[in-house]
Amino acid sequence: MRFRADIQNNHVFTKLTASLASLGPIAWVKLSDEDVRFTVIPDQGSSVWAVLMIDQIFETYSIQSAAENNTINLEVPLQNLHRALKSAQNASHASIRLTKKNNIPLLSLTITTSIFAGAPKAPVRNDPSDEHGYNPGFPSRDGFADQFPGDELDDPAVYDRPQRETTITQDIPIKVLSPAVVSGLREPRAKEPDVHIDLPPLMQLKSISDRFTKLAIASTKTPNGSTGFRGNTTRAPKLELSANMHGCLRLRLKTDAMDISSRWTGLNNPELDPSTVEGGEEGIAQHPSTRMRARGDPEGLSDEGWATVRLDGKDWGKVLGIGRVGGRVISCFCDENALILYVYLTNEADNAEQSVITYYVSSYSQ
Repeated sequence: MRFRADIQNNHVFTKLTASLASLGPIAWVKLSDEDVRFTVIPDQGSSVWAVLMIDQIFETYSIQSAAENNTINLEVPLQNLHRALKSAQNASHASIRLTKKNNIPLLSLTITTSIFAGAPKAPVRNDPSDEHGYNPGFPSRDGFADQFPGDELDDPAVYDRPQRETTITQDIPIKVLSPAVVSGLREPRAKEPDVHIDLPPLMQLKSISDRFTKLAIASTKTPNGSTGFRGNTTRAPKLELSANMHGCLRLRLKTDAMDISSRWTGLNNPELDPSTVEGGEEGIAQHPSTRMRARGDPEGLSDEGWATVRLDGKDWGKVLGIGRVGGRVISCFCDENALILYVYLTNEADNAEQSVITYYVSSYSQ
C-alpha cells in the first residue's frame, strides 16, 4: 500500500487535529480516493466523526491499496500528529506519506523551510572627501534621514549568500488496521431531533460555557478545597443547553446555591430537506421539529417548546474547541437524549463539497 500527499492547508489541518486530540489520544483514520476520515471514540465523553474533502486539505493526493475501494485504515496518535503539523506552520512546503522503517509503519511528515544564510554586507559609501582629504564613510549632510538610509537591507543583493532550504522529517509511529478490525465501527444512531438550530459563534459560546463550568466546580468544593466526589464527575452539576424552533438558545446552570442562564435569540432554524427525511413532504409534516414550531415563542419567555440536554462542562468545552477552525454549525437536539453537532468547514472552491465534522454528545439524566 502507498500513500503520499502535499499539504496545502496546514493551518486548518493543525487546528483540526488539536481539537480532535482534546477528545481522545487515538484516531481511526480512513484514507480513500474520495475523502479522508478521522474518527475519535474515547472511553468516556463525546465522539467525533470527521469527513474531510481531499482538496480542502491537500494539494496533491495519491493512494494505492489492495483493499476494497482502495482504502487504507490507520490508527494514529493525535498528539504526535498535531505536534508535527504545528512545526510546519511557517514551512514553504509540507508533505505526508506512509512509509516503514525497521518494519514499523510510519506517517512521515517532510517539512521544507527557507532561511537566510549569512549576514548583511556593510554598506559601501562613495562620498567625496572633505577639504582635508578625509572620507568619514557617511554623508557629510546634516539631514538625519539621509545619514541612516535603511532601504538597502531590503535588497537581497546586500546579503553575502542567498536563501537556502532546510528539510526536516518527522516520523509518527502508527498502526495499519485490517478491514476486519474496523468493520464494526458505525456512527451512533439517534432519534429524529426535536429541534435543529444554527449555533452562535462557538468561541463565544465556549467562553460563557467555561465560566459556568468553573462556577459549577466551585459550587461542589468542600471547605478543604476538594470536590468530595473522588474524581467522579457524574454527580457534579451539569450545564443545561436548550433550544426551541423559534431561534432561541439557552445555556443554564442550576444548583442549590445559584440559577444563572444566558439566552440567544434571532438564531436560524434551518429548513429540513425533503430528500433527507423519510416520507418526503409528508414526513416533514409529521416530524417532531414541525410539532415543536407550534410551541414556544421567539423571545424564549415561554416554558414550552424547549428541547434540553444536560452536558458535562469540561467535555462540552472540548467539543466547542472546534470553533477555532470556523464554519457553520447546526445543532440537533434530541430532548433529554443527545445533542448532535454538524460543523461545516468553509471550502473556497466553487461548487465544492464541504467537509463536515459530526459530534455526538450524550445527555445526562436530571
